[in-house]
Amino acid sequence: MSMEEEHIERLRARLNEIHIWPSVFMFKFILPTDEARLIQLKLIFGESAEIRERLSSKGNYTSVTVREMMLSADDIFDRYRRAKDIKDIISL
Repeated sequence: MSMEEEHIERLRARLNEIHIWPSVFMFKFILPTDEARLIQLKLIFGESAEIRERLSSKGNYTSVTVREMMLSADDIFDRYRRAKDIKDIISL
């Protein structure tokens, strides 16, 4: 098992310790302010997700908070895997 796989397994175990599924999970991202990237991020989440955006003081970056009902830890990993394909996104 690779180091990354071990890390994911530890995270999965921890998520399963602290959450009872289904559970609302909060995601946080920072990305350059760009409508196309924001749309790309929003499309990763379901229609019922609560999405809040906040511009940085100079407007160059947008922080995005998403709260969505997740059925398992694997759903969380899936969202993060899909989000990492967005150019210059930072997942918190």
